[in-house]
Amino acid sequence: MDPLLHRLPAAFWIVPYVGSRFPGSPEVADLPGLVEGANCQLFAYEVLRHFSLAPPDLRSSELWADTRATARVPVAKPLDLVLFNATDDAYGAHVGVWVNEGRVLHLCAEVGRPVVWEMAEFAKRQRYRVLIGIKRVVNKT
Repeated sequence: MDPLLHRLPAAFWIVPYVGSRFPGSPEVADLPGLVEGANCQLFAYEVLRHFSLAPPDLRSSELWADTRATARVPVAKPLDLVLFNATDDAYGAHVGVWVNEGRVLHLCAEVGRPVVWEMAEFAKRQRYRVLIGIKRVVNKT
């Protein structure tokens, strides 16, 4: 297993996908954290927080537009955020965390639990076929 993934507590691997639990949602405001489940963004942000980064609690299109807490980068490094969609529009994009060598940790409805996919796995699926881009969180906790 990748050293980065090995440092992720076991509780992260059993988080259920719950689409209504996104950053800023009433469900998350009432019960923060991952125990009650998460969508892809909330999961990715909590992974980064575990590694002492401070991602903003933004939806995907806001994340893509953000220039204060994140920066667009041409080449991914471990713990960068990777955005995918069916089109080149960041609105509603799927968010994952770059692990290494073309591998992305993410939480999606299709699997229902966190999983690591190669980039080719995203390209095979219509809803993830377009790589919107890569964002690096620049703030640490």
